[in-house]
Amino acid sequence: MGKGKLAKFADMETYENVFQYPFSVVSDVPFTMRGRWRELYFKNDNPIVLELGCGKGEYTVELAKRYPQTNFIGVDIKGARMWTGATQALQGGLRNVAFLRTNIEIIDRFFASDEVQEIWLTFSDPQMKNPRKRLTSTYFMERYRRFLIDNGVIHLKTDSNFLATYTNYMVEHNQLPVELKTNDLYKEEGNEAFAEAASIQTYYESMWLARGLAIKYLKFRLPHEGVLEEPEIEIELDDYRSYHRTKRSSLETAK
Repeated sequence: MGKGKLAKFADMETYENVFQYPFSVVSDVPFTMRGRWRELYFKNDNPIVLELGCGKGEYTVELAKRYPQTNFIGVDIKGARMWTGATQALQGGLRNVAFLRTNIEIIDRFFASDEVQEIWLTFSDPQMKNPRKRLTSTYFMERYRRFLIDNGVIHLKTDSNFLATYTNYMVEHNQLPVELKTNDLYKEEGNEAFAEAASIQTYYESMWLARGLAIKYLKFRLPHEGVLEEPEIEIELDDYRSYHRTKRSSLETAK
């Protein structure tokens, strides 16, 4: 039997690779590593890559294993899930990986200007009802600009047709530079350009693939200059739902 939530939270209080600043306390607690992650934690000058909405942290850990000369930080508010990746990183002696438990809505409070080189968004909730909660919305893009280098890279992997369609419209509408795009990542076998995105599968990704769902992938850059605008277009809703949850809306389209 696996550990319960309370035991996992107790573990993470002792983990040197976990930093916990949920929204409820962050206003009262200064975050001294902002702008100093390399100096105070990683002890190197290597690039920093974030995985936002990291869940169990599988993707963060696997990236850290594959790219030892890059620093990776998994971010999520679900501490009981994050425990898995944080534990694996400690047991594996991975010094280039850390985890930050906080609300992504306030992610810019933890990183200074130009501190991050890339962002991965892996199977984010598409938030079909609320554009401002989508991690690929211009609302979040403006936050990412506060700490991502100019023309920093953003990767999106998703099984949601809605989120992929919305993000493509957002990128096109704002003329953001696209490097790679596919509606079926695993049909790109043999194409070296997609090898990085296809080389790691999370637990839930394997579930979606077993159900016959195609995985969409988009890699684009986010310049600092330019006003970002939300695309005004109706998008057909899809059957996406959090694992083991039922569809929560009877609507057929959303913006």
